[in-house]
This record gives sequence, C-alpha cells and structure tokens, in this order.
Amino acid sequence: MDLIRLTSRRDFLKHAAVGAVAGSLAAQGAVAAATAPERRHRWGMVIDTERCVGCESCVIACKVENMTPPGVFYTTVTHEPLPGAPSDKPVFMAKPCFHCEEPPCVPVCPVNATYKRPRDGIVVVDYDRCIGCRYCVAACPYGARYADFGDDYELLPAAGQAVSPEYKQYRARVPGASPIGNVRKCTFCLHLQDDNGEYDRDAGRWPACAKTCPGHAIHFGDLDDPESEVSRLLRERNAVRLKEDLGAEPNVYYLL
Repeated sequence: MDLIRLTSRRDFLKHAAVGAVAGSLAAQGAVAAATAPERRHRWGMVIDTERCVGCESCVIACKVENMTPPGVFYTTVTHEPLPGAPSDKPVFMAKPCFHCEEPPCVPVCPVNATYKRPRDGIVVVDYDRCIGCRYCVAACPYGARYADFGDDYELLPAAGQAVSPEYKQYRARVPGASPIGNVRKCTFCLHLQDDNGEYDRDAGRWPACAKTCPGHAIHFGDLDDPESEVSRLLRERNAVRLKEDLGAEPNVYYLL
C-alpha cells in the first residue's frame, strides 16, 4: 500500500523523467493543433487607469464567482506609482491573467497541462494533467498564476460541499483531489459562455470583474471585432501593454 501511495499519478509524474513524457505529449499536441477549430474570437480587456480607484471590488467579485481559496487570486489590484511619473500618486491597475498571444507559461509545462484555446485565445489549465510543478508560475512575467495548496476559509461550507463552476467542471473541493495541488489562474470566467462560446453582458454572462467594477474601469470584449467596446476604446484612447518587450503579446491593455 505504501508503494502505491508513493507512486500515485501525481507523485510519479512529478519525479519521473518528465522530458520523455513531454516529448510524447508534444507530439499529441502537434496532431491536435493540426485539427484545431478556427479562431472565432480574441477575448481581451481594456482597463482604464483613470477610472480605477483601487476599491478591489473586482478582486472580491472574482473570488465569489470562482470560489477561489486563500492565497489564490485570479485578479489583483496594484497600488504603486507609475515609473517615471512626476509625482508619487499611485496608479491603480487591475491585473487578471493577460491571456497572451504567445504565453510564456505554455511551453515550459512538462505535461502540456496549460494551453491556449484555439477558438478564443483563452489560456487554460487542465487540472487532470497538471502535476503541480509550478514551472508556469515561474515563467509568467505578470504574476498571474497561483498554486492551490488546499487551504480553505473557515466560514465557507465544509470540504466537499463547495462546488466551483470553474471551466464548467463543477468540481467539489475535496482533499487530495484537483484542483488542490494544481496551478490556478483567471479564465475570463469562461464558464459563463454559452454552448457556442459566446458571452452575453445583458444576460449577466460576463466576467465577474468587468460586470462588478463600480467605476466602469474594466472593459471586456472581442479584440478582433472592430465594433466591440474594447476595440473602440483602443482606437480613441492611448493604451499600453505591460512588458511588451518580452514578446508575449498580452491581450490586456491599459488606458492612461
């Protein structure tokens, strides 16, 4: 029995020759890429730093929507002065996952657990493949990934009673089962998409941070749609992306 425990799937993959495993999965990924569905959307965010007041309503709304545990945040808010600004007045910036076009987190995963969805560009984590090695955490230049160590809030329902809608998988939080032990991140609340992969703001099926922001600082939409609100804002206002020199091509923009 002890040997079986020591060679559980997660422990075995974590300590085995992951290079061989990665090579096999990479081949599978190449086949999958060849038959990937056509790109239909490029979901992204435009965040107005002039309207963000640092209230962190987006942080709270995100945790409630995704039922994330202590130490796991799918969005955060920075409270730091802008480098090179004439004053030390803080610039508040909401920071979700940036769902990069060239995500640095993807190629470092030894088991292809994290990948970019072909149809809409959302970067996701396959909890059943993730071995918790946290290479992706180290590779993310935006600090947008967190390890789930199994902690829980004392006032929440007991283990097994709290079910998260994340990824439309509705996993019960049970010790020893995913996503405990996995790496977690913002998904643009993709569980709110309909069967066709569409969001609907009027129906409330919109990322929690964007629909909750009291200052209307967080805008969400299809960056490939010239008529979308995010595309219009990028045409009308000056926008920047963080750490553009790294070549990750993030799909989150900031209006200054």
